[in-house]
Amino acid sequence: MEAKTTITLEVTWEGPYSWPGFEDNNKLPAIPKVSGVYLQTFEYQNGYLIYAAGLTRRPIAARFREHTLKYRNGEYNVLDLIKAEHGIRKEVWHGWGYAREHRDEFEAKKAVILKAVERQLSGFRIFLAEIEIKPRLLERLEATIMKTLNQQPPPICNIPDKGMMLSPRWDNERPLIIRNLSKVVLRGLPSRLEI
Repeated sequence: MEAKTTITLEVTWEGPYSWPGFEDNNKLPAIPKVSGVYLQTFEYQNGYLIYAAGLTRRPIAARFREHTLKYRNGEYNVLDLIKAEHGIRKEVWHGWGYAREHRDEFEAKKAVILKAVERQLSGFRIFLAEIEIKPRLLERLEATIMKTLNQQPPPICNIPDKGMMLSPRWDNERPLIIRNLSKVVLRGLPSRLEI
């Protein structure tokens, strides 16, 4: 019986790009019209700290419009940008389930929260990996990146949100090796991942 060889895929992370709509603020290029996996990062010590990995089967800019609305509606966590750029997670607003149960608090603090949202979105540096749209590949890569970040020492493990709904490799799926390539330092993202 012949042994199955492990498949290795190279993933090139391009960026940094601007969050859509903030190109004039941060002087970064617009996100290209691609789909795949993306990283939301903050500048940190001559590199970037990853806040979140995400995926989309549609153009990334369309997905980011949805994210923008959720940030501005208080549905997502909002961080203090200056602290995040120093490797410290300090929430200005806690979104998700808390936000649904505390709409009055959000409305009372809305001006401060929205100012922090605008700073965070302008401060995000987006990296993209244009990958063939195979849903399980995208899901497995996203899940493995988030798991890997959470296993790193501080500050890498402190910046990302916890509790994302992720879909890592299933027991019946063959492992794949991902070689991460980037011209910049993406802290906490190893050059090799098994997904």
